[in-house]
Amino acid sequence: MLLRHAKSSWSDEHPDDFDRPLNKRGYRDAPLMGGLLASQVLTPDRIVTSSARRAAETAACVASASGFQGELLVTRELYLAPPESYFEVAARQRDEWQRLLLIGHNPGITDLVRELSGEPRHMSTATLAQFELEIESWSELRRATRCRLRSFWRPADLEHLS
Repeated sequence: MLLRHAKSSWSDEHPDDFDRPLNKRGYRDAPLMGGLLASQVLTPDRIVTSSARRAAETAACVASASGFQGELLVTRELYLAPPESYFEVAARQRDEWQRLLLIGHNPGITDLVRELSGEPRHMSTATLAQFELEIESWSELRRATRCRLRSFWRPADLEHLS
C-alpha cells in the first residue's frame, strides 16, 4: 500500500520543507485513513515512512487509528524519493510482512502509482492506494512486477463516515 503524507502547514514558522508539521486538516485526515485500514481489515504488518516531519506525523496517526502493532521504520530514503527508491525499500522487507505501507511524497509517490496502475491517478494528500502484487517474496519486487490496483481512497471519499 502507498500513502501520501497528510496535509501539512505552509506557515512561515516552518521555512524548512523537511520540518513542516501536519496542519489541522492533516490531523483530521491521517486518522481517518488509519480507521479505513482497520475497517477494511488492512492494518499493515509494517509501516515505512519518510523521515520528514509531516510524513512521520502521518505515520503515527495512521498507526494509532488502524490498531497497528508492527514495526514502524522512519527513513530519509523516502523523503522526496523517486519511484525507484520505493521499490528498493520494499524489496528489503521481511517476507512475513504481507501488508506493507509506504508513506511518502509527491511527485514520486504519484509517479509510482501511475506506473504500477497504468492509470493517470493523482495522489493528493492522505490518499491511499492498495495494490495486489504477484510476488512470493519482497526481494522479487521490480519495476516490471505484475500488480493490480485494488483500491484507491481519498479522505474526501470518506468524510461522510467520520
